[in-house]
Amino acid sequence: MKTRNHKYALLLVVAVAATSAGALSQAFAQQVGDGMDGYVKGTSGIYTGNTNECWYDNGEGGMLPCKIDSGDTAWILTATSLVLFMTPGVAFFYGGLARSKNMVNVLGMTLIVMGLISVQWVLWGYSLAFGPNTSDANKFMGSLDYVGFNKVSHYAPLGALGACTDQFAYSSRGGYVVSPEEQCSVGWPGTVPHQLFAMFQATFAIITPALIIGGIIDRMKFSAFVVFILLWATFVYDPIAHWVWGGGFIGGGSIDLNKDLAPTNALDFAGGTVVHITSGFSALAGALILGRRLGYGKVPMEPHNIPMVVLGVSILWFGWFGFNAGSEVLADGVAVSAWVVTNTATGMAAITWALMAWAHTGKPSIVGAASGAVAGLVAITPASGFVGPMAAIIIGIAAGTVCYGCVAFKNSRKWDDALDVWGVHGMGGFTGAVLTGTLASPHIWDTGFGIGAWTGTPEGYEQQAMNIIGALISVGYSFGVTIVILKVMDAVWPGGIRVTPKEEEIGLDLAQHGERAYVNE
Repeated sequence: MKTRNHKYALLLVVAVAATSAGALSQAFAQQVGDGMDGYVKGTSGIYTGNTNECWYDNGEGGMLPCKIDSGDTAWILTATSLVLFMTPGVAFFYGGLARSKNMVNVLGMTLIVMGLISVQWVLWGYSLAFGPNTSDANKFMGSLDYVGFNKVSHYAPLGALGACTDQFAYSSRGGYVVSPEEQCSVGWPGTVPHQLFAMFQATFAIITPALIIGGIIDRMKFSAFVVFILLWATFVYDPIAHWVWGGGFIGGGSIDLNKDLAPTNALDFAGGTVVHITSGFSALAGALILGRRLGYGKVPMEPHNIPMVVLGVSILWFGWFGFNAGSEVLADGVAVSAWVVTNTATGMAAITWALMAWAHTGKPSIVGAASGAVAGLVAITPASGFVGPMAAIIIGIAAGTVCYGCVAFKNSRKWDDALDVWGVHGMGGFTGAVLTGTLASPHIWDTGFGIGAWTGTPEGYEQQAMNIIGALISVGYSFGVTIVILKVMDAVWPGGIRVTPKEEEIGLDLAQHGERAYVNE
């Protein structure tokens, strides 16, 4: 091995080989003939033996998966693809904002996140985030039942067995004709296959660590970044996703302040707490640990390609409809409402930021308008399934003003969060989480679910308090654990996790990858 990088590469090859061996052994264990790990041959598909999935006995010794809805399944396949497409949007947005000598590095970090988390999620991430809750310990982390996607069916939905007329989505669609022989899941998300729900959630797990890149560009060794992402996803994203969405203590009733009132958990429809607060405050932690870039505040570090910035934001705006409307996991009226408020808040925030920049600097900044659009997308995310169009306008205005002010504050403190991830995502997510508790309307759901403080009721005030508590827990945990991960890595990593001053001056494209984004000769 001639260089340290070759040694790191060899270690990664060994890790990949070990992972492959483990995957092969798991695949062997899932053969239909041997019955290992609960897998036995059924009449349709493969019966997983997962009691959290909806299967029924056909009376002939075979197990059949409950009925899924083809419309919902088609929509969530589309939404999953839209959310996955958002991560390349992040790459172009961040790449355009970066300096040209670091463009390849930004794209490369984003691409490697897509690869790493796609595998990590299947191997253990989904299980840690959404594994069954079988003990008190599972209030904080999911079980390991789904490691390697064991017991995660591509046929059967999640939920308890029941009559199709009792299905979660049945009444909201005015009923529909079903065969008396058909059996359905009566829980949510019981109209799509379990594996599709798991992969929809995978796209959230992919884009979240990709957002952190904006806070640490130009400074971190690529090898250290790879290990950091795996550690961060496992010890930050997966636990918080479980706390909020997987039945953990935030979403499972442990922070219910008054058992006699209707609200039982903090509201986060599509990821304000899980995705944006975690990534934003982790990016700030990374920026503080790595320190300022060489020449910060002394040499120009302006965006090298504004058309690419606008392209990236446009991809994000487009994909975000899968992010928010898809989080209903049904093709119904709530998904329609989520689509409408997502677009409305985004447009309002883009206008607000542009006007703020115009008043502040005397010129309407297009990069500012793009940042405002992202801020609006972020802030409406937790509220998208709970608020109406007028509330979305309020959230858009709040996102544009609060995030603009936070970026100005960050600059005054000389925190080198290079691409304003904390100001836009961290504080945008926090603002959205708080305003979800304020503006949630029981009129969005025909069940009266989602009572915000604006109603002036005890239920609304409790919901407001729980949303603030949930957001603060996410802030403290993600920031603190990220600090610990980076501090330990910096102490044990040969030469530390930051590139040398010479490499930083040359640019990470050549120093880390031996490639250039633009070759003019």
